[in-house]
Amino acid sequence: MRFSELGLDLRFEKQLEHQGITTPTEIQAQAIPTALAGHDTFAQSKTGSGKTLAFLLPAVQRVMKQKALSKRDPRVLIVAPTRELATQVFNQCRLLIAGTAMSCTKVLGGENFNDQVKALRKDPHFVIGTPGRITDHIEQRSLQLHGLELLIFDEADRMLDLGFEKQLSTINQAADHRLRQTLLFSATLEHAQIEITSRDLLKSPKRILLSGSNEKHDDIRQAMYFADHLDHKEALLKHFVQQGDVKQCIIFTATRQDTNRFSDMLNDMDIKAVALAGDLPQSKRLEIMDAFSRGLYKVLVTTDVASRGLDLLNVSHVINFDLPKQAEEYVHRIGRTGRAGFKGDAISFVGPKDWKSYEAIAAYLKESVQFQSVEGLEAKFKGFKPKVAKPKPGAKRKPTETKAKAKRPLKRKPQQAKKAIPAPFDVDGHAPLRRKPKKPTEE
Repeated sequence: MRFSELGLDLRFEKQLEHQGITTPTEIQAQAIPTALAGHDTFAQSKTGSGKTLAFLLPAVQRVMKQKALSKRDPRVLIVAPTRELATQVFNQCRLLIAGTAMSCTKVLGGENFNDQVKALRKDPHFVIGTPGRITDHIEQRSLQLHGLELLIFDEADRMLDLGFEKQLSTINQAADHRLRQTLLFSATLEHAQIEITSRDLLKSPKRILLSGSNEKHDDIRQAMYFADHLDHKEALLKHFVQQGDVKQCIIFTATRQDTNRFSDMLNDMDIKAVALAGDLPQSKRLEIMDAFSRGLYKVLVTTDVASRGLDLLNVSHVINFDLPKQAEEYVHRIGRTGRAGFKGDAISFVGPKDWKSYEAIAAYLKESVQFQSVEGLEAKFKGFKPKVAKPKPGAKRKPTETKAKAKRPLKRKPQQAKKAIPAPFDVDGHAPLRRKPKKPTEE
């Protein structure tokens, strides 16, 4: 199937071919015609399936082909959970509208608010941003949504995880008119709030549900390695990053301090590495991601700030130095590799402190990831056995726990010997017959 068969303009097909994209993914093949038909859409597909183009292509074609509802307000608003994901969508949007009269701008937290106000006054067709900063502009009246035609929520489940439910409601109310079309994309349906939120944001939506987030990703080879302690993990890390098949690698750690420590350690090994953490200024974070995406660094060491939305085709390996606390986050971490049809490797280290996280991940995936070992770096730790709860003192045992008592043969009482019957009785107990004494005769 080709993109032109989905109802898209031929110019898009030629433009995508320059990016090496010739065939639509499954989510694109289903979501694009639905969006072009004007339906509200609730689409769910696993990470790395091509959701960004699934909503950007119909959005750009709408602006290109249809008359605007308002001359001043933006025509399309795209809301993303993180600055990194919003920046990626913004960059992809700029590529699609290059050479046209259309314009786009981004509004992100951590960047100059007044500069964003100036950009919004130029009436861009597309506004892309994070929920908090978009809400700030709505409240300051620097962003009006009365003429908005298309409202898109990308990674809506992640926005709810980050506590943006109130901001989503504010954005929804600011653009509440009957001509608005809404697209909601999510990587998972398991979130308790996603169904409730979708009822508030969407009107009679078409549902596109392709796969659960816990389904196996065929393009990602997963492997886990036991580790006894921190030094053992570091030895495993050094082993894997030096393998010849590593193009680019993302290492996930639990703390910000470890991101800097490991990047310094790898640079000392002449492996170009850079650290990315959430406490960095937005300008620095964008600079790091841009440099990594252009191949200036081989390794990116980060926390979960980079676990979603980053579409980096050269990332061949993901290493979980520490397993995440949430099982769903594991799926999004490993989804940074094996994208757009490429193969990838996801390697995880499991130490005693990671065991509970491993059990949660295995339960979420409904399968156990195979454990492997590196020659010379084998671990003594092999996991913990499940604890059997002991009954409390005084508690009654369940019937299944009661030991069956062996049946003892019944003891019969010994029969007492019959006592001898004294004379004059015989053995049967009968007395001998006696003659009736004669009466004396009278003389």
